[in-house]
Amino acid sequence: MARMNMIQAINSAMDIMLERDTSVIIIGQDVGYFGGVFRCTEGLQRKYGEHRVLDAPIAEGGIIASAIGMGVNGLRPVAEIQFADYIYPGCDQIISELARLRYRTAGDFFAPVTIRTPCGGGIRGGQTHSQSPEGIFTHVCGLKILMPSNPFDAKGLLISAIEDDDPVIFFEPKRIYNGPFDGDPNKPAVPWTNHPKGEVPEDYYTVPIGRAEIVQPGEDVTILCYGTMVHVAQAAAELTEVDAEIIDIRTMSPLDVDTITTSVEKTGRCVITHEATRFSGFGAELAATIQEECFYHLVAPILRVTGWDTPYPHAFEWEYFPGQQRISLALEKVLEET
Repeated sequence: MARMNMIQAINSAMDIMLERDTSVIIIGQDVGYFGGVFRCTEGLQRKYGEHRVLDAPIAEGGIIASAIGMGVNGLRPVAEIQFADYIYPGCDQIISELARLRYRTAGDFFAPVTIRTPCGGGIRGGQTHSQSPEGIFTHVCGLKILMPSNPFDAKGLLISAIEDDDPVIFFEPKRIYNGPFDGDPNKPAVPWTNHPKGEVPEDYYTVPIGRAEIVQPGEDVTILCYGTMVHVAQAAAELTEVDAEIIDIRTMSPLDVDTITTSVEKTGRCVITHEATRFSGFGAELAATIQEECFYHLVAPILRVTGWDTPYPHAFEWEYFPGQQRISLALEKVLEET
């Protein structure tokens, strides 16, 4: 085992797959010589050459279209979109082409494309570098949507994504790339259970797609979360002194409904939290699923704690961010119900 942060774990996953499988290609803006804006691909071009780790122009539609072409012709491209906020110019290629290719050809063609992209706030990125658009893509049939919350899952899930024959969008919460962001004394304090680094095998391993993880068992209330919010949910449960069962969704599509419903049937209460905006956010789908599957087990309304329905503000980042104080209030509210 090695101690790795999420950047190192993601880099290790791509390194292993480039070595194991000559069909794996890395493509994206600044992924080669520069090693990526967050250094997730650092050293890979030097090790595997410019024909395996390709620097692309600033053209997200072109990056994804190129990856689709590679995938159809037998390669396994890993395309990096530098920030999730920049993925929108490539949406037509993702939604109209990549996601539908296997269906429209009745399985004759497929494109095993993995799209990596950093998401979320907490680094003073403002409205153009802090978005969490994962909910948009969960609506698209044919895509698998992942977001890890720790280095171990980041490596194992990314290897699984690269090996998967279906297209995967792999969201990386950049606030926890290196652990807690310490630049703002007014930010919510987050006790990082495993610090920025975690125990990660140096060799090949996978984490299965489509399975949530119970990161903290409990009896009083279920908290559903993913990415950065897993750590914030743990802080909120500790602050409130609640015996919360915290579930890391990890895979938003396909969704592990069984793990979620089993937990909610046991606790009878549920708080859902994510950093994206509230209206039509992924939490709404989770709430609807619980309502359908667990209605007679609920003893309190399902509550959501999310970002606000505004662009991510530069000056009021921590007012926007759904920190542990807001989650704690929701936990107290659901526990008032009997």
